[in-house]
Amino acid sequence: QVPLVESGGGLVQAGVSLRLSCAASGRTLRFYSMGWFRQGPGKEREFVAAISWGGGSTDYADSVKGRFTISRDNAKNTVYLQMNSLKPEDTAVYYCAAKRAYPSSNTYRKEDEYDDWGQGTQVTVSS
Repeated sequence: QVPLVESGGGLVQAGVSLRLSCAASGRTLRFYSMGWFRQGPGKEREFVAAISWGGGSTDYADSVKGRFTISRDNAKNTVYLQMNSLKPEDTAVYYCAAKRAYPSSNTYRKEDEYDDWGQGTQVTVSS
């Protein structure tokens, strides 16, 4: 298992930016494909973004494409989600997830493809 801890959430106004971080302690994320998911109030958890283990492949949900950017720093064992131009509909608990994928450079959109999950960080966007 890979213990994951998300941080960076908060209460912000529409239009501003936030950067979420997902860090692993005690285990390297180097060989893991990573994903960000979110669950809004009264909604099912949904895919947001994913990045391959080496960072060369990324994938985004249509709802965030062009506004959110996923990246990773394997030396720091951390994955990031830069969220720009936030909208009230982005309000959700954001979760990061890890899937051991090396040597595949695939990204993954389905929850059941991931092995480990963080506890989530709340993002609230006011209008």
